[in-house]
Amino acid sequence: MNVLARSAHVAIKAAQPARLARFYASEAPVVTDKLKLTFVLPHKAIYKAVSVQQVNLAATSGDMGILANHVPTIEQLNPGVIEVIESAEVTKKFFVAGGFATINPDSSLNINAVEAAALEDFSLENVQSGLAEAQRIIAGNGSEKEKAEAKIEADVYEAIQSALSK
Repeated sequence: MNVLARSAHVAIKAAQPARLARFYASEAPVVTDKLKLTFVLPHKAIYKAVSVQQVNLAATSGDMGILANHVPTIEQLNPGVIEVIESAEVTKKFFVAGGFATINPDSSLNINAVEAAALEDFSLENVQSGLAEAQRIIAGNGSEKEKAEAKIEADVYEAIQSALSK
């Protein structure tokens, strides 16, 4: 092969688009009917990657029912009840003072809360007396700081009272 033919042959190869390797489509992700729940507080984990059917929670954007394959989102939680439906027979309710819920594309839900307690641990009488005390401070002649703290307490007590009344 002469120099001209060799150069032309190299130039032609360089001008051709590179051949791409052919790949086959991967299998579609397995669709699950269970939600993986992780529900943690700073000092303990209430649920750690446990499969549940549904979680209902009170977010700032409104009340939400979360099932497997939910649209991914991050939600700020209002003081209120988180209802965990583990199965058709088992439902647990927790009161949270606030926090965040992260819904992931892999059907997992992470709930991070500063404080939470099982709803059954609350006494309606104690909640009502705490609410009355907070309202007394709000109506009184205390400092603005005391009134602001009492307003937050009253909001939380009202949310607990509402949850217990249902």
